[in-house]
Amino acid sequence: MKPEDQEAFEQLLANCADEPIRFPGAIQPHGVLLMLSEPDFLIRQVSANAQELIGQPAQGLLGQPLDVLFGQEQAASLLEAFRSDAERDNVPLDIVVNQQRFDALIHRHQGALIVELEQHLADFRPEGVSGEANLGRMLQRLQSAKSLQALYEISVREIQAMTGYDRVLIYRFEVGGHGQVIAEASAPSMELYKGLFFPASDIPEQARELYRTNWLRIIPNADYTPVPLVPELRPDTQAPLDLSFSTLRSVSPIHRQYMKNMGVLSSMSISLMKGEQLWGLISCGNRQPLHVPHEMRMACQTIGQILSLQISAMEAIELAGQRDAKLEGLQALATVMAQSSENVFEGLSLAPQCLMNLTGANGVAIIEDNKLYRHGQCPEPEQIRELHKWIMETGQPVFSHHNLSGVFEPAKAYRDVASGVLAIHLPKPVENGVLWFRPEVKQTINWSGDPQKPLDLEQSETGLRLRPRTSFEIWKVEMDGISTQWSHGDLFAANDLRRSALETDLARQVRKERQAVQARDELVAVVSHDLRNPMTVISMLCGMMQNSFSSDGSHSSKRISSAIDTMQQAASRMNSLLEDLLDTSRIDAGRYTIHPKPMDVTQIFEDACSLLTPLASAKAIDISFHAEPNLKINADPERLFQVLSNLIGNAIKFTPQRGSVGISAMSVGDEIVFSVRDTGEGIAPEQLPHVFDRYWTTKEGNPNGTGLGLYISQGIVQAHGGKLQAESQPGKGSEFRFTVPKID
Repeated sequence: MKPEDQEAFEQLLANCADEPIRFPGAIQPHGVLLMLSEPDFLIRQVSANAQELIGQPAQGLLGQPLDVLFGQEQAASLLEAFRSDAERDNVPLDIVVNQQRFDALIHRHQGALIVELEQHLADFRPEGVSGEANLGRMLQRLQSAKSLQALYEISVREIQAMTGYDRVLIYRFEVGGHGQVIAEASAPSMELYKGLFFPASDIPEQARELYRTNWLRIIPNADYTPVPLVPELRPDTQAPLDLSFSTLRSVSPIHRQYMKNMGVLSSMSISLMKGEQLWGLISCGNRQPLHVPHEMRMACQTIGQILSLQISAMEAIELAGQRDAKLEGLQALATVMAQSSENVFEGLSLAPQCLMNLTGANGVAIIEDNKLYRHGQCPEPEQIRELHKWIMETGQPVFSHHNLSGVFEPAKAYRDVASGVLAIHLPKPVENGVLWFRPEVKQTINWSGDPQKPLDLEQSETGLRLRPRTSFEIWKVEMDGISTQWSHGDLFAANDLRRSALETDLARQVRKERQAVQARDELVAVVSHDLRNPMTVISMLCGMMQNSFSSDGSHSSKRISSAIDTMQQAASRMNSLLEDLLDTSRIDAGRYTIHPKPMDVTQIFEDACSLLTPLASAKAIDISFHAEPNLKINADPERLFQVLSNLIGNAIKFTPQRGSVGISAMSVGDEIVFSVRDTGEGIAPEQLPHVFDRYWTTKEGNPNGTGLGLYISQGIVQAHGGKLQAESQPGKGSEFRFTVPKID
């Protein structure tokens, strides 16, 4: 092909892909189309063959009401159908116009009412067999099918017997868009297509979309001249009329020529759906023109719908069987993953044959960081690492392909062992994953004609134009770099193994974290116990030494006495810190326990007052305690006193000279609310959310606090079933409130 012809060919291909098949502006000649406006129900467009079929000129019908054409009684029937919200698959109305019977089909689309008058065909009985009897027999035969292939074969034979088409076949769409004929019933003189593949370009994407939204399409005679609409555009929108759901819609001239090249002049296609997806087609063809009546077409459509449901149901049963066959292997692998002391991949490496059997692979590779395990037929280690990195970049947690070299160029070097790959990986910070490999399987695919040349060019009066392929002879293509495809069961097994690995990995992490917490708790307990005894000894020795040195003695004696005081304070602080660490450890582990008993709030306040008032007096702070009378709580006395002393001690510490601290308790519903309010410097807003965090202090490097007091206080309050909260205004003071359940 000349360069300029090649450029023209590519441009024509692009134009073909964009061909407005929904807006052809014309219909097939075996009926008449009317477009009406609402709510006046006046005729706004009409096909140009109105004079020929219904005896009325197209121009004369424009702007007219329906009764001008149909008479009042028939017009009333049509209007009633319109008002009942007409659907495109409705039962046709029997209409007589110009002494001829028509099947009137109506539907709404994009604000237009469309009426199609199709010539009525009576006594359509191929070979003398009634359609009704065949439909009943067909449904019984479909229900008796024991396998999918039997279901396909029954369908094509019965539809051929019902309709009389020379050829009826089932065409299934494959992943790449091309299709394969998987069942066929043909007259003896017809060329057989069963088993052949057809290029995706034979049924372009926009045509497939129309098949998806329309159950049926019929072309009684491909050798026709399209009938234009009058006027060409919709008067209300000045746009072409959308005929997506029209039975009479004219089809692409390229498709009509394609039919002629196949040796058929009549066709009917019935969509086969799987959910919302187009699964395939029942394609009917006839050497001579054949107009199947609407009633028979609806019977065929019903068959297509039932067949779609049965295909989906039987495929679901088949897939369930594939899944069940994997369960034993998955359970065995789940066990080895759980028993591994290291990680799930180390466990899988101990059962490579089971791992390969799971997906029917010839080789498997397992990656965990810098470790790589290989078993069976696999690429070289560096090739596996390169492939794994590329798979990770795709972002797919489960990846599969049966033509790896077609999407990953380096795989051509090892396609003899890895033309197919199935891989999984886990979301971990190190490289990890399992890769199954299948070798190349040489295979020959039989195409109907050259798949690389579905269209050609031809010279016409207006220049070059596309011509559909004329050859449908078997074209054998040797396929390289292809493995057997990964089945649904294989993909299910890979996904389920990944899920099981994630669960096992997470469970192992939880166990390790629990063991770490337990080890920390044991360490804290041991350190606390081992330190408490020497600290007690130090305190006792300091007391004994203090009696030997007087602070009123010589200068040397004073220095020693002061040092002993410092040692005693340090020992006391160490003991306090050890208690705090033990409490923190218990709170973190969720094992903090209290020993509640009935208490009088007034008694708690008296104890706190006697202990803490001297601290407040030393700073001339006015401290007050107020509790409503007869307040009773169920609390741990030591722990609750620990909370109060911590909160009051903090209030005194951070309240300046001559400030005030107020402590109160009042009954609110089923709770007692304790409040400690001060007039100190307050807490900055950005710091307030963190006051109950571990190791939080109001000032960096605060030598007088561990930052555990409020954290422990919160834990104690929560153990009592209450809440501890803080409010503060910088420069005005803070208030800490906590609740404890009340008892009557």
